[in-house]
Amino acid sequence: MDSAKMVAQERASRGFWKDVFLRFKRRKLAVLGFFLLVFILLVCLYGVIAIDFETQVIEQNVQNRLQPPSLEHPFGTDGFGRDILSRVIYGSRYSLLIGFSAVFFALIIGGTIGTVAGYFGGKTDNIFMRFMDMLIAIPFTLLAIAIVTALGPSLVNLIIAISVADIPGYARIIRSAILSVKDSEFVEASVAVGASHRRVILTHIIPNSLAPIIVHATLGVGFAILAASGLSYLGLGIMPPTPEWGSMLSEGQRHIRYSPWIVIFPGLAIMLTVLALNLLGDGLRDSIDPKLKN
Repeated sequence: MDSAKMVAQERASRGFWKDVFLRFKRRKLAVLGFFLLVFILLVCLYGVIAIDFETQVIEQNVQNRLQPPSLEHPFGTDGFGRDILSRVIYGSRYSLLIGFSAVFFALIIGGTIGTVAGYFGGKTDNIFMRFMDMLIAIPFTLLAIAIVTALGPSLVNLIIAISVADIPGYARIIRSAILSVKDSEFVEASVAVGASHRRVILTHIIPNSLAPIIVHATLGVGFAILAASGLSYLGLGIMPPTPEWGSMLSEGQRHIRYSPWIVIFPGLAIMLTVLALNLLGDGLRDSIDPKLKN
């Protein structure tokens, strides 16, 4: 009993987020996911700085078409003679931009809706959440396809489509987190001393609801990248010759039987990115959840 009390006192003295960090470090797969994601982001940064779009990404060379991986072209070349390695690296900016941007906007809009609905309750909660139920009743992919079809295929419209389709999920997650916090004693004490609703929400409720939000957002980036790749594969994303991992898969499907490297490497890029985000998200969930402290 004494040792348990000592452990509890030690955790309390460290603080919540330091305790989360120490638990996160002990999860090897989560740390692996973190460093893998950092590596992917560095590769993306290298593509922004060092790769020229005109000469290395979209310039065609028919004499080099469908070349297998070699020292000159480590990932081989595609049906237009373009270097696949350069296109995969350059295309990472679009896939990562779509993933993080879609989650950011969905989190802001859905978070606002979920916070207002959960905090005020009553008719406000019913109005907002019934509208979210209407959106969530439509399959995610079908809703995204409908939005992109209506707006036209482009980078901005792809982000809008994925964001709108993802808003209900974030609204429900955040509403649940708000409901679990708003009846706490420290919130009631803040209201009792005359704090405004805005101050209570920004100072007390949202900071104490961040744990599930962070985890869901981390996992959501990987899902958004997969969604963007699927829409691009269907021809509803970024249009050729601009490289995006999903559109590269779509372009390479006609050569997959005899030149499989055209789809293998973009597919591996998607797989590794989503794997890194999922490992990181699972590690954050296990580190933040108080039920899994031991």
